[in-house]
Amino acid sequence: MKTLMARFYDIFLQLKLIWTDMGYSGSEMKNTLLSVGVRQEVVGGIKPKELGFLVQPRRWVVERTFAWLGRLRRLSKDYEYYPSTSEAMIYLSMSRLMVKRIVDMN
Repeated sequence: MKTLMARFYDIFLQLKLIWTDMGYSGSEMKNTLLSVGVRQEVVGGIKPKELGFLVQPRRWVVERTFAWLGRLRRLSKDYEYYPSTSEAMIYLSMSRLMVKRIVDMN
């Protein structure tokens, strides 16, 4: 995470807020984002006490990101033997997506 942020430091200066899933609610992620001045907001952290469906604000942003990852053949199923390989593929895929969007902006 720190390596990726160092590489795209100028872009992170433009960001003020990042929405993340509960899986990224750790202190390392929060501290890394705060070091570049980006605020993190964990989406979906509220569990309803009663059973039933509850729409959570901004959850669609996180779900859309998961859908982008699911479009990639290697990430569509759990093919990897080691979790670290899956994690590396997610970093690689999201980095590719970010770079592609940066290039398309210019």
